[in-house]
Amino acid sequence: MAAAIAFPPLVPSASDARPDTSPIDLAALRGLRSAPSLDAAQRQRLRTLLQQAVARCQWFTLGVMAPDRQQAVACLRACEAALGWQALQEESDGDHRDPEAEVAAAAAPVFLKGNQRLGSFRLRQEAGLGQGLLITGHNPEDPAAEDTWGPLPLDLFA
Repeated sequence: MAAAIAFPPLVPSASDARPDTSPIDLAALRGLRSAPSLDAAQRQRLRTLLQQAVARCQWFTLGVMAPDRQQAVACLRACEAALGWQALQEESDGDHRDPEAEVAAAAAPVFLKGNQRLGSFRLRQEAGLGQGLLITGHNPEDPAAEDTWGPLPLDLFA
């Protein structure tokens, strides 16, 4: 009788929480639900590739899937600073403020949608999302330059 052959697990176990150290590019992120854990070299490579890609675009939209409002806005601000973008202003829903609801919402998962063309961003509570930053580049004069990149780690530019 032949001995059973042990194959390594296809999916890393919880004990394998270290980042993957294989080369990574922007296309490798497509289709992921959440941004992967990356080592320093992979982070630097993604920042370099992203800066090259966004240099071909005229304006951007972005989405931030984060565990809370504070992390979403921090990711937006770090991205703006790193890429030299003008700060987007938060759109409000008017003067209808409920302080208790704001406190509860501060600790809830959110989706932030930003639009450079409009100069603004909106936040909404959104449970069940992954985590990460998505950037879409727009260039009507060169449609081949247009793409969506991510999900990128929330702290890629921190």
